[in-house]
Amino acid sequence: MSGQPEGVDPLALEQQVCFALSVAARSVVAVYRPLLEPMGLTHPQYLVMLALWQHAPLSGRDLSRLLQLDPGTLSPLLKRLEAAGYLRRERDAADERSLAVTLTATGAALRAQAERIPAAIVQRLGLPVEDLQHLHAVLTQVIAAANRPGADPAAPQSGTAAQASA
Repeated sequence: MSGQPEGVDPLALEQQVCFALSVAARSVVAVYRPLLEPMGLTHPQYLVMLALWQHAPLSGRDLSRLLQLDPGTLSPLLKRLEAAGYLRRERDAADERSLAVTLTATGAALRAQAERIPAAIVQRLGLPVEDLQHLHAVLTQVIAAANRPGADPAAPQSGTAAQASA
């Protein structure tokens, strides 16, 4: 039993959770773009700034873990943000291999402009806040399940999770 209704192609594009997630991610990032451009930020740079506004200073390693980005992807983001004057990257005096990432005064001040973004996104999407909170909770569960150590995607599954197309 595949868990699919009879007559539904399990490989149909519109049945794929991965397709819906991919299109939703691109669409939501596009909604952010006009809000971030006046700040001189791309969406990935905005995520870096969010992490730093909440947790700065951070080591490069901690920032990489927090954003779930590999260091090779994070490094160019940090270089561009440093060139824009929003942050500083400095070697840790105690451990030359470790990079400390701190906000500049300009980067810290940028937070005031960013504070309007969440409400603008909610308004633009036109969805109830409760629906967005529920979506966030479900996506957090999806991320945890996908990153679960030892999860074998080829292993047979049981229950409702196996019934949804991936």
